[in-house]
Amino acid sequence: MTDHPRETDFRTWVLEHRTRLRTTAFLLCGDWYLADDLVQDALGRLYSRWGRVVAAGDPGAYVRRILCNLHTDHRRRPARREISEADVATLHAHPQTRMDERDDDLIAALLRVPAGQRAVLVLRFFEDLSVQQTAALLRTSPGNVKSQTCRGLEALRSALRTRPAETAGPAETQGAS
Repeated sequence: MTDHPRETDFRTWVLEHRTRLRTTAFLLCGDWYLADDLVQDALGRLYSRWGRVVAAGDPGAYVRRILCNLHTDHRRRPARREISEADVATLHAHPQTRMDERDDDLIAALLRVPAGQRAVLVLRFFEDLSVQQTAALLRTSPGNVKSQTCRGLEALRSALRTRPAETAGPAETQGAS
């Protein structure tokens, strides 16, 4: 049994881009399991429109827009934000993903940035999109992207400066006594 060429193209594209999409989703939401769900939903929607999306241009731009929209939808529905106490410890950890301590600090700070600003920062600096591309993807003006980038970077800097005390090293905690 052979796959239809459309399915083969889609599978090839997914294998090439899935890891990056998953990381982007995680940077948006801060939860690996939710990121997996967002990516799966986004890929399902992409598959249903695969022929049209490929004919129109870049599937990556289309699926990033879907990810952002799905994340926004998730944030707006309060029932979906309920987290059991047992799950809190596993939010940032994922068994298949390793990050060094600097990444953990940066991600923790990024998750303290307001969601709209965080989305702009992720698209601009992780996905390496231009101001115009980010504006088109988020359906906003380039001026709004610039101001959200500026505010988001300031919020990120502030979050990095005011890290929780438990991340302070032994030398920092000894000097406080």
